Amino acid sequence: MTMQLYDSKAQSLRDFIPLEAGQVSMYVCGPTVQSSPHIGHLRSALVYDQLRRWLSYRGMNVTFVRNVTDIDDKILINAQGSNEQWWALAYRFELEFTAGYQRLGILAPSYEPRATASISEMQTIISTLIERGHAYAAPDSSGDVYFDSASWAAYGALTHQSPGNMEAATDASPRAKRDPRDFALWKGFKAGEPASAAWASPWGLGRPGWHIECSAMAARYLGQAFDIHGGGLDLRFPHHENELAQSNAAGSDFANYWVHNGLVNVNGQKMSKSLGNSVFAAELLDQARAIVVRYFLGAAHYRSTIDYNDGSLAEAEAALERVESFLDRADRRLAGTRFAGTGVEVVPDDFAAAMDDDLAVPQALGVLHDTVRAGNAALDAEDLHAAASARSEVLAMSEVLGINPLSPGWAVATDEPAMVALSALVERLLGDRNDARENRDYAAADRIRDELVAAGITIEDTPSGAHWSFD
Repeated sequence: MTMQLYDSKAQSLRDFIPLEAGQVSMYVCGPTVQSSPHIGHLRSALVYDQLRRWLSYRGMNVTFVRNVTDIDDKILINAQGSNEQWWALAYRFELEFTAGYQRLGILAPSYEPRATASISEMQTIISTLIERGHAYAAPDSSGDVYFDSASWAAYGALTHQSPGNMEAATDASPRAKRDPRDFALWKGFKAGEPASAAWASPWGLGRPGWHIECSAMAARYLGQAFDIHGGGLDLRFPHHENELAQSNAAGSDFANYWVHNGLVNVNGQKMSKSLGNSVFAAELLDQARAIVVRYFLGAAHYRSTIDYNDGSLAEAEAALERVESFLDRADRRLAGTRFAGTGVEVVPDDFAAAMDDDLAVPQALGVLHDTVRAGNAALDAEDLHAAASARSEVLAMSEVLGINPLSPGWAVATDEPAMVALSALVERLLGDRNDARENRDYAAADRIRDELVAAGITIEDTPSGAHWSFD
């Protein structure tokens, strides 16, 4: 089955056919590192990690570029009045984003360019736009350069807006603009700004506008035409609209598919600083196991808005525990049998069909949990062949989604002192219980079992002995 993706520009599902067979080039707008990452940043990064993992599972070689915007008005503003240089602030927050991605099991990009490393490429595009009559330098000697929106008839093609209905660009003063919708390509150096945030250019000292950064980095690392451009729904306008216009006007085909992920609400409300309801990444990841947070953030369809509330992580924990319990039970029952090794794991056809249908993760998770139920039923019936098949499929599906509890990245460190101590105590008590049962002291055996259960530990008696796990 050919995968279909919803293309925001076409406003419809399209068969995904890469420009080069077997190769996928993907550019995703990364963070502007002005402050700490929040739940919305994590959700967006996770969506494209899921897409990348599925395309890779389908046998495609994915080149994945996610940028870092490390020069921006907000970065300079947030560094004002402190002893911290703007670039140090940007790097500090960049490290926070990286830590959040790593804790969520998000694969590292093929390359992660910083905007400040592509200044010359941005200036080349700006010069081309001026030469083609699609950009102009401000006549007031400020050093600003603007995109001439009226010169590009296709402006508005991504969001299907007519120029007359568009909001005015607010990324620069309108004092020298020919049209309020014209947006800044280059911002001239202004008094009071740090000299380290200015670069020489044909138009004078200054720095790039926001939109030109991604056009330059995408072209530099993926070429003039590439397969997928991704980002949050909030970036469609003006950021992605302006990227598309300036890139096309400069002669680049740019992205073949535009993919946008939905946003995150908190307790039914849009997350915003003004409401004071922002949930930061570090805060979220401290509330539950990282794999649970990943399950929650990735369980809904990527184009939908998700709502974070007090019960969200508990529901995700319960769902994930059903998968973990089945795998643990299957591994113990199948150990030492001819079904212990099942070879290469392959996802079921229904799961593949769901993922090929615009990355329909909710339906894919439905297949995963149906397989868990079938696997448990097979274990109850001592149908080890069916149980082994279910185990193999569960591993394959959970690995594709990045929530395989047996993956090394999610493994609990058993050498942690607390785990070592707990294991030693539980194993000793299980030994005492076994001795009591052999001596027919069933009251003592039951008492030990009840004490362990009361402490939140589940005991399962199997032909190979007693095994324990957390409730």
